[in-house]
Amino acid sequence: MKILMLTPYLPYPLHSGGQIRSYNLLKKLSARHQITLFALIKDDSERQYLPQLEKFCTKIRVFKRTFSPWHPKNILRAGFTLYPFVVTRNLVNETLEAVREEIAADKYDLIHAETFYMMPNIPKTSIPVILVEQTIEYLGYLNYASKNRFLPLKPFFWVDIFKIKWWEKHYWRTCNRLITMSEDDKEFIKSICPDARPIDVVANGVDTQWFDQVKKRLPPHPTLLFIGTFKWLPNVEAVDFLVGQVWPLIKKSVPGARLWIVGNSPTEKVFGYERSDPTIKVTGNIPDIRDAYSQAHILVAPVFSGKGTRYKILEAMATGTPAVATSIALEGFGIIPGRHALIADTAPEMADTIIRLLQDKKTQALLAKNGKEFVASRYDWKSISAKLDSVYQAVGRSQR
Repeated sequence: MKILMLTPYLPYPLHSGGQIRSYNLLKKLSARHQITLFALIKDDSERQYLPQLEKFCTKIRVFKRTFSPWHPKNILRAGFTLYPFVVTRNLVNETLEAVREEIAADKYDLIHAETFYMMPNIPKTSIPVILVEQTIEYLGYLNYASKNRFLPLKPFFWVDIFKIKWWEKHYWRTCNRLITMSEDDKEFIKSICPDARPIDVVANGVDTQWFDQVKKRLPPHPTLLFIGTFKWLPNVEAVDFLVGQVWPLIKKSVPGARLWIVGNSPTEKVFGYERSDPTIKVTGNIPDIRDAYSQAHILVAPVFSGKGTRYKILEAMATGTPAVATSIALEGFGIIPGRHALIADTAPEMADTIIRLLQDKKTQALLAKNGKEFVASRYDWKSISAKLDSVYQAVGRSQR
């Protein structure tokens, strides 16, 4: 099949969950389909990564959006149009015209849009459109706005959240097929938007063989790992909770313990944690994420908002790293608490769970073994890409 894929990022390097997902799906599906990639970039330096993607794509075009999301153009568009900020910061005028020209000049079997905020770049067309929702966007903003204490900004948050929800539901209804990351997300969408298009679940995955190439080399001091891109609000909330409420309790009980925070685009506040506490280390764009997992005793994922599935959980299990996470962080995987990972939803509970796990080598080993087996059997990219391919084929058959 001939497919036009639209992504709000270049799917390389692999710094975010979205990039990891798109890259691996391109890699696996390129043997069966001809894929043209239209992607947004923030800086011309990203063009150096195009050769990594040209191996899997028949054609690639990139379109430059503003480097900072807070560019006045994005803010004004959000303020004076019906689009929310998450759309305006990913809106590049040239993209819509380029898509129109591309589908007029060549015969495509389907269009694959990664995230709802790429949908405004697709003109009215008879070509079937598959929309992939990596997360339910308005929920993350809703949680952040409800906890934000700066009252003058509250009205702007709520207006923008209303617009995000309206456009998400609009595109859930107008695409030809909708894909979510988990059954939980699927059922949630059906509950708030009963007239959404048919929904398939194509979860996130991991390259289990690639992760298995790097073995554990644990440091002498107990090390906790937090991973997450800081452009995503739930991760900002999670690291604040971990450092402010959980870490002080662990330090008191575990002499020599270390916390390693790894993630794309750390804020000044996150770097400040390292400056004010010698037991905390902050690393931005780590060249090989496997190095982080190989040196961590436990992954901590205190996520309290957002939908989708979290790569950090799958990657931790693929590397034999026991995970302690909130219920929300683990939802949608089919994980059995106590067998594949441990759940804790309050600061004292999380601290106590981590402390006990650090002292229990037998449970660490059991979680590591069970987690690796679980991921290999259910979340390897080979099986995940096969599910997406079956959706492609179904949409193609219905069109014919």
